[in-house]
Amino acid sequence: MHINPYLFILARPPHQVVWNYEQHTQHKLDVTHSLRLAQLINDPSRFDDTNAIDIKFANADILVARPENPVVWKWDELSKIFHIGTKNIPCEDAPQDVNEWAALYLQHCNEVLGSAEPPASTRSCPTARITLEHPSLVELQDVSLTRTLTSRSTSRSFDGRPISINQVSSLLYLTLGYLKERSVSCETLRARRSSPSGGGLNACEGFLYVRNVTGLDAGIYTYHPGEHALSLIRPLPDEPLGQLLCGQHFINSLPFGLFITSRFDRLWWKYEHSRAYRMAFVETGHVSQNFLMVATALGLDTWLTGALADRQVEHLLELEGSPEQPLFFVGCGHGDGQVHCSELMALAERQGRQP
Repeated sequence: MHINPYLFILARPPHQVVWNYEQHTQHKLDVTHSLRLAQLINDPSRFDDTNAIDIKFANADILVARPENPVVWKWDELSKIFHIGTKNIPCEDAPQDVNEWAALYLQHCNEVLGSAEPPASTRSCPTARITLEHPSLVELQDVSLTRTLTSRSTSRSFDGRPISINQVSSLLYLTLGYLKERSVSCETLRARRSSPSGGGLNACEGFLYVRNVTGLDAGIYTYHPGEHALSLIRPLPDEPLGQLLCGQHFINSLPFGLFITSRFDRLWWKYEHSRAYRMAFVETGHVSQNFLMVATALGLDTWLTGALADRQVEHLLELEGSPEQPLFFVGCGHGDGQVHCSELMALAERQGRQP
């Protein structure tokens, strides 16, 4: 017999929990079973088909008859657990036609709506809200989609010039705002954004990093999409932006940026399977792409990163221990459009001249 390679063990006193992340099964082990499993991990050949515990392990697929030959995984075990552990949504009772699907989905939605919805916000905002003017979007009406797509590029060279509050309003409204242009008669579908969202839950939220925006004080703000309004959370931190983004200090002069977070509690509310964790990142990608497209259409240079100093950012946004977590950062401003910062280009040029 062989130890199933798709296992991890959690310490949950007074038990050890053996989790088969491929099959989505969990088993609590007491001390006796835990000790026996440790012996078999040390030497699987000690399997005894007359031992009741060993038989339980085999029936639970903790032990398997044939060795597995999994794909060689070049990343670490955590990434492997994430990928495999979020595969294969249980579909034992998959609907056989669209009518059955509709009935089951409606039943599921009714069950979800019958439970308590997560609160609209996980944080308190003691300051008065700043209502943003509804953007006219006139400057975007004649912008070519093709030109916007082909013009978008990542810039790492910003000169610190300010952007206007009207540009910020357009960016937020078209990225995270609930679009009045998309209102529908169905009450549960009225909160519509420009990007798709798993289950229509709009799990993404936004926190503004404002350093140089005409009409706004520098600081960290939270965006309220329902009211198209802002609340100041705190002044800018003493450390530069690059310190919050894993040392990428070429971005310190960026006038404006957006930390995109995901409300895991909203996803948990409707989707109990770990597959929903993937959807948090998928939705974040949709939102960030729309931000980049709108910024490009407004004539701004853009930058994005997933390299966050997570603990520092969580503290900055007052999200420590919260089911809302920062996943991505996008920013925009004016610059020379260079993909690499001048310091890196100068260093590469010096190295290129060396014999």
